[in-house]
Amino acid sequence: MSSEARARRLGERIREELADLLRRDVADPRLALVSVTDVEVDRELSFATVYVSALDASDRMDEILQAFGRARGFLRHELAARIPLRSFPQLRFRHDASAERGAQIETLLETLKPKKPAARRTPRGR
Repeated sequence: MSSEARARRLGERIREELADLLRRDVADPRLALVSVTDVEVDRELSFATVYVSALDASDRMDEILQAFGRARGFLRHELAARIPLRSFPQLRFRHDASAERGAQIETLLETLKPKKPAARRTPRGR
């Protein structure tokens, strides 16, 4: 079995379990409405980089990442209890700005669309 495939499967499992933990067990209001978009685990299974995103939270993303930093130990402990491994990876949290970039690109594409000319109306009965 490839170590890359194992790391990929572990990352997906961590993403699922972390999303469940955030939904059910984390009481920090700063982490409400935060989505775990991806988890990348290195080949040695030593580090897991968790990518997070939040709706309309680009201005408070530093605060969200600080909250994750404070909850890191709790989250790692809970994940280790749910996912049996000899040694559970250290968690690192990063902002995933792909959704925001996608919205910006969509807005730019909308501005580039040709505008339809107004339909000319002809008076009736003439």
